[in-house]
Amino acid sequence: MNRKITFSIFVLAFLLIASFTTKAQDPNRFKNSIKAFSEKEYSFNPNKKLIVFAGSSSIRKWEDVADYFPDYNVVNFGFGGSHYSDLIYWYDKLITRFQPDYLFIYEGDNDIAAKKKPGKVYKQAKALIKRIKSDLPKTEVIIISAKPSIARWNLSKKYIKLNKKLNKFCTKQNHVEFADVWKIMLDKNGNVMQDIFIEDGLHMNEKGYNLWKKELDKYLE
Repeated sequence: MNRKITFSIFVLAFLLIASFTTKAQDPNRFKNSIKAFSEKEYSFNPNKKLIVFAGSSSIRKWEDVADYFPDYNVVNFGFGGSHYSDLIYWYDKLITRFQPDYLFIYEGDNDIAAKKKPGKVYKQAKALIKRIKSDLPKTEVIIISAKPSIARWNLSKKYIKLNKKLNKFCTKQNHVEFADVWKIMLDKNGNVMQDIFIEDGLHMNEKGYNLWKKELDKYLE
């Protein structure tokens, strides 16, 4: 094959891949989801504190999360496939909108799966936390660790590395906690539990969310 033609094909393929990657990371891909959040009306009990859950599909698919925490007003701002960078982009719509008493954040899962390095993900998480504490100093922020899963067990070392960095940072901050859901989702042999996920091996079933509820209760009054 002619070298010029080969080179042209290579450049075209590179541009297509770059274009796809850029589009995949475009935070506006969640525009409709964020619009739905903005248009939804909430009725809060003035005698209950407010919890906001924000993050990727492990939060989004927790559709009955309010039933797990009946003593609180609960808002689910989960948008599937999101990264820390997306949460930063939609910060005003999701984080500061209600000035919650408690803010649970679950991100990092998709970041690592998208081949982002743990160090880069950590830096974005760190920037987000600092911004939240500046704007909402009275809010208790709980960073939920990246979870283990059947589908992404091959990335476990990278998730563990990210979790260690986040845990170390959170423990040095005021009103910031690190909820470790990694350990509770492993069996006695250190392998990820098989019966806490739905068919895709990535998202949790009721048993999985019950484990999360028990862990997250520790960070509520």
